[in-house]
Amino acid sequence: MQKVVLITGGSRGIGAAVARLAARGGYSVGVNYNKDAAAAASVVAEVEKAGQHAVAVQATVSDEAQVAELFAKVTKALGPITALVNNAGITGGKAEVRSLDTVTLQRVFETNVYGPFYCAREAINRMSLSSGGQGGSIVNISSVAAVMGAGGERVHYAASKGAIDAFTLGLGRELGKEGIRVNAVRPGLIDTDMNRSAEDPDRLARIGPTVPMGRTGTAEEIAEAVIWLMSDAARYVTGHVLTVSGGR
Repeated sequence: MQKVVLITGGSRGIGAAVARLAARGGYSVGVNYNKDAAAAASVVAEVEKAGQHAVAVQATVSDEAQVAELFAKVTKALGPITALVNNAGITGGKAEVRSLDTVTLQRVFETNVYGPFYCAREAINRMSLSSGGQGGSIVNISSVAAVMGAGGERVHYAASKGAIDAFTLGLGRELGKEGIRVNAVRPGLIDTDMNRSAEDPDRLARIGPTVPMGRTGTAEEIAEAVIWLMSDAARYVTGHVLTVSGGR
């Protein structure tokens, strides 16, 4: 059966790196994006250059109707989805809890928590053995913020990623007999557009040297962990959160 992976937030950063590496591993790739159609088209072109099929589909993961349409479009274009990477996420910006507004808090949880739930639900109903599927893999993207707390910066973001850790553990156990493995990668300080944020442009340079390995990580290093968890090499791994953080 053709391997087909759907990557939410696949137009840049970790998502784009996963798409490129998945293509080299023989996957057809569904590239979900929210706003940047040009960036998504560029990733599709890279996948096709690697000899695999790809399609870019716009959808906001916090909207369950759009998520259902996303899965339908990717399936129609590429065939049955065999892997899902829940990568789309936002930080919500830098703010202490005392000054955090409700709209920002809601947006962060709708994108970072509700979105993965909506996408996982669609994937389960298509991939699970009891639904007539052939099984598959779900990989969620968490963050070391989930265990560090991000106090004074982004407690709201850290809390949303803590929810993803619990989601991964529980769903992995729930789907153990359904042929679907559920795992997560917990990145540390990674050199991506999201971490080169406008409100704190020096963050990577400031914190990078404090990482035990002395540097920030790359999106490609996170992608390698994601691809391993999707692969048969990890066939007995489920409900696990793999930290890739340079020791941070």
